[in-house]
Amino acid sequence: MTMTFYKYQGTGNDFIIVDNRLQQIDKNNTKRIAQLCDRRFGIGADGFILLENDSSSDFKMVYYNSDGNQSTMCGNGGRCIVAFAKFLGIIENETEFLAIDGLHKAKVEDGIVHLHMQDVDKVEVFDNHLFLDTGSPHHVEMVSDVKSLEVKSKGSKIRYGEPYNEAGSNVNFVEQLADNRFAVRTYERGVEDETLSCGTGVTAVAIAMHKINKTKQNKVELKVEGGELKVHFAKNDNGYEDIWLIGLAEQVFKGEIEW
Repeated sequence: MTMTFYKYQGTGNDFIIVDNRLQQIDKNNTKRIAQLCDRRFGIGADGFILLENDSSSDFKMVYYNSDGNQSTMCGNGGRCIVAFAKFLGIIENETEFLAIDGLHKAKVEDGIVHLHMQDVDKVEVFDNHLFLDTGSPHHVEMVSDVKSLEVKSKGSKIRYGEPYNEAGSNVNFVEQLADNRFAVRTYERGVEDETLSCGTGVTAVAIAMHKINKTKQNKVELKVEGGELKVHFAKNDNGYEDIWLIGLAEQVFKGEIEW
């Protein structure tokens, strides 16, 4: 079968996206998904996304890591699929869609996608790091010079080490640049390498930095390897709510390949 695909990127975090409303793609063929995401023998991407019909919302997002396994929420992938849905004419400028962690609202303004994330009720603070779940699990650790850090080697040790073990965690290294501005580099599980950007990761960083009073502002700017993202949120008695991940999402190219 010939499969039509689209390549999207959000601050350098890139995805193969396929319109699967007719249910033509075998979602159990994880080996083929991993092959397509391979940057030498396939199309190349950090993740693979299917857009499908959903009875309770505008569409459904089914997300796979580049290792071929279906995974937890991907923030940049969520922003990209919203841009894709607008391109297909499924939505106009506002939407609500279903992802693995529940319903998400989103809006598109001048090519910038604003994605509403799930509330965060628990932020664990340890001596040298924080841990929280923003749709995906995230270890957040501050460093003095994020630019020179060996992210893959250090990130992999944390990802597979205690207390995360087999389930693993994404790992974010953070350097403060200004009161409400931080540089972030992320090691992503499932990709098993550094990515140029991680949406749930920068969301976790923004909330973590507010939690430990590195910033008192609720509008945080994040500098990632692939560009710039913003996270807005509100603090409540239990944690954080009304969380928005904001940034550019764009189509890179369209192609066809044998499934």
